[in-house]
Amino acid sequence: MYIVKRLLIMLLTIWVIASLTFLIMKFIPGDPFASDADVLPEEVLQNIRAKYNLDEPIAVQYVLYMRDLVTFDLGFSIQSETRSVNSIIADGAPASALLGLQALVIALALGLLLGIVAALNHNKVLDYASMFIAIIGISVPSFILAPLLIKYFAVEWGMLPVASWGTWQHSILPTLALAATPLAVIARFMRSSMLEVTNQNYIKTADAKGLSKTQLVIRHGIRNAILPVISFIGPLFVSLITGTFVIEKIFAIPGIGRYFVDSIFNRDYPVIMGTTIFFSVLLVVTLFIIDLSYRYIDPRIKLTSGGE
Repeated sequence: MYIVKRLLIMLLTIWVIASLTFLIMKFIPGDPFASDADVLPEEVLQNIRAKYNLDEPIAVQYVLYMRDLVTFDLGFSIQSETRSVNSIIADGAPASALLGLQALVIALALGLLLGIVAALNHNKVLDYASMFIAIIGISVPSFILAPLLIKYFAVEWGMLPVASWGTWQHSILPTLALAATPLAVIARFMRSSMLEVTNQNYIKTADAKGLSKTQLVIRHGIRNAILPVISFIGPLFVSLITGTFVIEKIFAIPGIGRYFVDSIFNRDYPVIMGTTIFFSVLLVVTLFIIDLSYRYIDPRIKLTSGGE
């Protein structure tokens, strides 16, 4: 029953986001064909608007758009009439997803490690060193870190490619630039959670029973401390993919970010709405999967519609 309820909430959420995105696009002043008004006859512009149903009342446009959305048809790009929004997303998603996944893995692995080390060495040198790294990661945004990585690792030292896309070496620098901030956030989050868990009575009881420090950390500490971090993974994963927009521009990566940014400047309604809905679906599905994973990480958690 819980799963059915969550699925219905997911569908409702996606519908609300799609509706709001559609209305925002329609009520923002401007016209995607305004730049062509001086070079094309009025009759041609009217025919083009009719092709995209822009000559219809907003209510009719909404119904037509929702009808196509139900069949997973996101329409065709206004700026590139030969390409559908579905194909644009299919072409750009792999690169963006690869960067996001790599950045997530690095952020989780190093962030959890730094957080655990800091908590187990509270108020010691390793704690201060770990948190110093975390502060640097939070303080330096990706669009500042990316040029620095290019300057030293690509230009001065010649260790990695400057930009473009093709081999795994091309993904190293953008992945590092993208992972720095979430790594720092996870480290601080895990440190706080681990410190809270290690002060619980059941940890003290297990310690009194003679369990080694390693057993305490692995069997009791990490498993309980990581639950709040898991709640953060869903939004983090989607934010990493959307966060690649700037990184993709800097490193000339053919991801969704390039199409999304260009669509905003060109007022390409179908691409803007299609990519927004795509990321919304990705977010709600990821959150749903994470909710289901709680039951397997901590058997004490029961998935019921009543939250019991």
